[in-house]
Amino acid sequence: MNNNGNSPREVVLRTQNLTRDLNSGAGVVHVLRGISLEIYKAERVGIIGPSGSGKSTLLGLMGGLDSPTGGTIEIDGENITRLSEDKLTEVRNRKIGFVFQFFNLIPTLTALENVMLPIEFSRSFKGSPRKRATELLDMLGMKDRVHHRPSQLSGGQQQRVAIARALANNPPLLLADEPTGNLDSDSGKLVLQALRDVQREIGTTVVIVTHDPAIAGTMDRVLTLIDGQLVEGTAVMQNQRVAVN
Repeated sequence: MNNNGNSPREVVLRTQNLTRDLNSGAGVVHVLRGISLEIYKAERVGIIGPSGSGKSTLLGLMGGLDSPTGGTIEIDGENITRLSEDKLTEVRNRKIGFVFQFFNLIPTLTALENVMLPIEFSRSFKGSPRKRATELLDMLGMKDRVHHRPSQLSGGQQQRVAIARALANNPPLLLADEPTGNLDSDSGKLVLQALRDVQREIGTTVVIVTHDPAIAGTMDRVLTLIDGQLVEGTAVMQNQRVAVN
């Protein structure tokens, strides 16, 4: 995203000296080694790197799904590093949306009901869950599928429902782990376009873990992890753009 220089960019996610160690039979494995970064409002950021580089671990820490060994994590100005599980659950519900490779939709619920579910559990949402869910599904091109159950939807359609569900409580941050990894090429392009629309139309910050350089090339910025270290923290894929529509 461009900044005109007239005002500071709003930081949605910040990590400082983030580390994550795991104990194994062979000793301590240093999965992440001092990750410091800032991600800004309405940015689309890709995280790439070889298998085992720490991408998914970093995403899990960003989303409060795991706790770091050291360092700090701030989401929308709130330090989540040492919160209790109850407090973390509240933060995730208000501030973070998750999209995974496998859609994790509830099979007995319709698309509309799947998207309404997190709204109905929210303590802070004001308004009609049905209206909010319908608007999101409409924005993502699913208006004519709101009453279909997951088994009646294609993979790409299910992923768009999952994106709508992740946005249900209007979080400032959307985290996606290989969101097109389980889709064919055409469906993947539609999902990437949906994520682009989310960024442009409602200003959500989108962070995507991917192994695909073509997907990384559609991002505003790319972070590269090698052996748990950030090696290209400011790399912009200016010459690797690909069409997603």
